[in-house]
Amino acid sequence: MKIITCIKQVPASSNVQVDPKTGVLIRDGNNVKMNPFDLFALETAFEIKNLSKNTTIHSITMGPPSATSVLYEALYMGSDEATLISDRRFAGADVLATSYTLSQLVTHINNFDLIICGKQTTDGDTAQVGPEMAEFLNIPHVPYVKEIVEVKEKSIIIRSAYDNYDELVEVFYPCLITVDKDANVPRLPSYRRKVQLRDYKIQMISLKDLKDQDPDHYGLNGSPTQVDEIFPPEKRTEAILVEGNSKKISNEMFKILKESRFL
Repeated sequence: MKIITCIKQVPASSNVQVDPKTGVLIRDGNNVKMNPFDLFALETAFEIKNLSKNTTIHSITMGPPSATSVLYEALYMGSDEATLISDRRFAGADVLATSYTLSQLVTHINNFDLIICGKQTTDGDTAQVGPEMAEFLNIPHVPYVKEIVEVKEKSIIIRSAYDNYDELVEVFYPCLITVDKDANVPRLPSYRRKVQLRDYKIQMISLKDLKDQDPDHYGLNGSPTQVDEIFPPEKRTEAILVEGNSKKISNEMFKILKESRFL
């Protein structure tokens, strides 16, 4: 089986800067980490590899050259191959353009049975990249996976968790799944693998390597959604003291909340 895992480098804290002209995050490679949901996706791939013979795991990401750090982390955890797709013309991509770029990379790799993504990213929280990739690739997809039930030769049986119920699904290859948090316990990178892979060179892919080389389909040019305005929330420190019996206090609290448009 050939598994592709999609991972992403995200800010390690909420203290990030935004480009005032484009409204997108400034990613300089400092104070970053692997998207937490992607750790569960990787561990799911490793679990499947333990259940299925002759399985290889290929981790991919889109981002600046510094994003190779999360790919090396994936390799040290257990991935067999890693590829970075990077090009200045990909900068500023929204969810749709990002999904299309990654689907083009998968098409370039052109050898997979299963794509595994984390449910969402902590810097976007849309949970749309995985499903949109599947639509571009014209393959079935299942979200919110919390358990791998059985790995078959031509299909996989998985359990997905929704708000009020679980669903058991069998989906045939090639397909895509997105993995929710707490699906497993991600392993730590292995120092032994780090030593073994010290000479490994991550493959670099750019726009010129893709089947679709039209720059208008990528980055800001290929993004139908644009940030109209972004600003830090206003911080207020003033306090209001309400005194009286319970009825008076509740009435005053209701009035304050209504005037502040919380109700």
